[in-house]
Amino acid sequence: MEILIDILGWAGSAALLLGYGLNSYQKIKSNSLIFLGLNIFGGISLIVYTAFYQAYANTALNVVWVIIAIPAVFKILSKEKTPR
Repeated sequence: MEILIDILGWAGSAALLLGYGLNSYQKIKSNSLIFLGLNIFGGISLIVYTAFYQAYANTALNVVWVIIAIPAVFKILSKEKTPR
């Protein structure tokens, strides 16, 4: 079980870094579903990882990270469904 949690933690870290890097080099925008998806996947993965290892300060940080990203996704999706 521990190895799966470790893999999940590394994958989450990679997703957050990938999103940040791509956004920093203007390959994706911060309001794109790709960026937000990477943030949500990374944040949830790191929530599981840090909770497993009882690193609760990092768990709280990632919970907030995900809470910020989820409404942003809904905002983008609602704009896409609105007729122009």
